[in-house]
Amino acid sequence: MKREIYAIIALLSMCGAVSSHQFEKDGLVIGDPWTRATPEGAKAGAGYLTITNKGKDTDKLTGGTFEGAAQVQIHEMKMDGDKMTMRQLPDGLEIKPGATITFAPGSYHLMLLGLTKPIAKGANAKGSLSFEKAGNVDVSYKVEDIGAMKSSDAPSMKSDAPKMMHDHMQ
Repeated sequence: MKREIYAIIALLSMCGAVSSHQFEKDGLVIGDPWTRATPEGAKAGAGYLTITNKGKDTDKLTGGTFEGAAQVQIHEMKMDGDKMTMRQLPDGLEIKPGATITFAPGSYHLMLLGLTKPIAKGANAKGSLSFEKAGNVDVSYKVEDIGAMKSSDAPSMKSDAPKMMHDHMQ
């Protein structure tokens, strides 16, 4: 009986464990930055994460950096009728107090343009996010499989987002 109780306790203690990484500055919490591995010769990739504003003031994500990328742009994908469209957000993305913005496949994402080398699975890639008020926040992106739809560190979530590529990925 004791052995069974210990086994149950051990199993339950593992159920709630989620390995995640986050970065904080001036009330902004950046959670679980990740990206997909890219094949040899790819000139672009995408970055995903969450940003929560626990502060009292609105801030704006204006850009960032990613090791091995010439440029980082903020993009949004959304349905326009029966067509998925993608557009750059050149003026950045506001994060209001109390809001959480999720960057995920088929939604907001960071375009990692002008890659000088492949992004290798299993690595951690350094980068930063630039905010209007908080300034630069250094982050580390976990690199997942090429076809990943979420970080392996994230809690399990069902995604209805379609798998797609766009011309930056060629």
